[in-house]
Amino acid sequence: MKHTRKRSSAAIRSRSRRRAMQAYAPLFLLPTVAAFAVGFVWPFIWGIYLSFFRFKTLRFTTFVGLENYRAALADETFLRSFAFTVAFTAVAVILINLCAFAIALALTRGIRGSTLFRTVFFMPNLIGGIVLGYIWKILLDGLIIRYFDSTLALNATYGFWGLIILLCWQQIGYMMIIYVAGLQNVPPDYVEAAKIDGAGGWQILRHITLPCVMPSITICSFLSLTGAFKLFDQNLALTGGAPFRQTEMLALNIYQSFYNSVSNMGVGQAKAVLFFLVVVAIALTQLYVTRSKEVDG
Repeated sequence: MKHTRKRSSAAIRSRSRRRAMQAYAPLFLLPTVAAFAVGFVWPFIWGIYLSFFRFKTLRFTTFVGLENYRAALADETFLRSFAFTVAFTAVAVILINLCAFAIALALTRGIRGSTLFRTVFFMPNLIGGIVLGYIWKILLDGLIIRYFDSTLALNATYGFWGLIILLCWQQIGYMMIIYVAGLQNVPPDYVEAAKIDGAGGWQILRHITLPCVMPSITICSFLSLTGAFKLFDQNLALTGGAPFRQTEMLALNIYQSFYNSVSNMGVGQAKAVLFFLVVVAIALTQLYVTRSKEVDG
């Protein structure tokens, strides 16, 4: 009886403390919510509003309706940047995820020094994009000049693959960590049962490992896809869009349209809204497709 009373009194005290903490929860959430509203929500709404206006400064705006969007869609550089970005994203997402998964698979096989290898592979993700861009520009230009008598700024093909190499080198380690976590959660009983039934390594990978790792594939595909589509600082540092804006990605094109405009920044703002809609549509489609292939644990 005494033990029952002690447990009930402890439960009452626990509930009272929980209620006291919940009462102060809004106070702790307020700075984060305020920062999010000021730093993201308000600029986002204001940006959509400005996309319907012609302006050079915010003090002098003229409503033009959908004219900015028509101008954006009629801009050949914008459409070319869109095609370049789509091609770049497709190649980058495939290479990043294949390489990251292969490395994660190797590091979860109990090889010596796997912890050290994980750290080494992850370190490039800690370096800023601008710094990486200039470092790889020096390295790749040196190799290309020596063996091909050209540079990243003179050949769009070299610029394309230079961007691919840079982004893969930066993101593979980060995606590898996610895949390692997914592979470690594959039930060993499934693998053992498959081996007893005579399944080979490829069959186990295809029918057991991949379905169990689909949540990690969903996350890595989403992160690599959105990261590649929104690439800006590496593009600016590595090629700057050269030659003749042939390696200019969407984010850099929007930047150039907005800050280099002499008459109407509204076109650049309209491009930014279109860019947002495209990224959201592609990301949601990818999430739907990959999540539909996930299996229940």
